[in-house]
Amino acid sequence: MHVVAHNEYDEFSFFNENIAEWNLDVAIPDVRRFFVAVDGLRQLSGLRWGNGEPELVLLHGGAQNAHTYDTVALALQRPLIALDLPGHGHSDPSPFPASAIASHASDVARALEQLITPPRPLVGMSLGGLTALLVAHERPDLVQSLMLVDITPGVNADKARHITDFVNGPTSFDDFDALLARTIEHNPTRSVSSLRRGILHNAVQQSDGSWVWRHQLHARSELTAPDAGNLWEKLSELEMPVTLLRAMGPGSVVDDDDEEEFLKRLPSARVVHIADSGHSIQGDQPLVFAALLERLDA
Repeated sequence: MHVVAHNEYDEFSFFNENIAEWNLDVAIPDVRRFFVAVDGLRQLSGLRWGNGEPELVLLHGGAQNAHTYDTVALALQRPLIALDLPGHGHSDPSPFPASAIASHASDVARALEQLITPPRPLVGMSLGGLTALLVAHERPDLVQSLMLVDITPGVNADKARHITDFVNGPTSFDDFDALLARTIEHNPTRSVSSLRRGILHNAVQQSDGSWVWRHQLHARSELTAPDAGNLWEKLSELEMPVTLLRAMGPGSVVDDDDEEEFLKRLPSARVVHIADSGHSIQGDQPLVFAALLERLDA
């Protein structure tokens, strides 16, 4: 296997792999990385797809980055923004812990003020979904509609243990093959090529040859995270259209009780079941995901 050294990585060089893997008949649009100030010298980064006014905004899950939506964005062929959450991808870390969704929501809102002509549809997966829920609640002027991807306020540590076990694994790996092997072990339904591509977007090689996840490059914060409040209550107060995409394959963190409570709290919401998908619907079923974004207009 050819190991790509840190100085060879080009984040825009893999789109043809996404296209080939999913048999897409599309051209690669203009994709640019941007940085936007959100708090003093701190910046959030992300990917701007297309040259027109962004039509929607995508937020990834914990320990992921904006590139998780590459295949979805290629299939959509629409101008959009995919953000790196604080401390993920190329974004600066928050002063608070990586799970501090109230702080993340504040950062995201500041970024969106500068990036879009609001309101726009906001799509969030997992950690990004809870962050998006808070943005929608605190800044409804920014959010036209909300789509939550395999996440509800009812998801707890037990339901997500298989994910946190992977995320909280070794902090560094001796070589790329060791990192790839662990990733394959925890993602048995995904192709090796897609996992390899994902690692190159989400990890970085150190000068000694070892590899570390980008989200683990930052020192862990000892600060107490701002209180996010009762997310079920905040969900019930939303007035824009809300959709829940629930993965129905192994690895989903949403169960029947979550779905029941979701509809009890927000009877107007739509729930869409995604067959043959684990927690990362954008990775397991990106074309279904893209088609739903088109049909539901996010």
